[in-house]
Amino acid sequence: MRLLKKIPFLTFALLFINFLNAQEKASPAAVATGKINGATISINYSSPSVKGRQIWGVLVPFNEVWRAGANEATTFETDKELTIEGSKLPAGKYSFFVLPNEKECVIIFNKVAKQWGAYKYNHKEDQLRVTVKQQIANSTTEKLVYTINKDNVVLNWEKWNIPFSVK
Repeated sequence: MRLLKKIPFLTFALLFINFLNAQEKASPAAVATGKINGATISINYSSPSVKGRQIWGVLVPFNEVWRAGANEATTFETDKELTIEGSKLPAGKYSFFVLPNEKECVIIFNKVAKQWGAYKYNHKEDQLRVTVKQQIANSTTEKLVYTINKDNVVLNWEKWNIPFSVK
């Protein structure tokens, strides 16, 4: 008799779990892939939305390491050595962070690829850091997106484009 009373609850619980799984995540997983000079590059990230918020300097604070996406740290993987803004990056998989401020951004490739956010980020594990100048966009990019072009990678979100050269 007790089991019969639990069956409707279990049915409701399973239906509710299925409903939650069917909902679009606030920051869905995304992948950008491309080739630059024969190297295959893959960027795995979660793509948050602006949702009317001020991003740079508020949601993403200036002068603090940011995971360059949402949820787990963004990863950047290459099957060949690359030259990023004139500095060598060996083939491998890295966590990818950005340290933004009002005038420029530091792009960070960290050797610990599997991290949740930037909570346990350790600068001693950085493989490479380069400084780039962000660009102000003419329009707003609602969902964070990475693009891999023939000679650069660009992070686009809100009113900023953060490009870095790749050879």
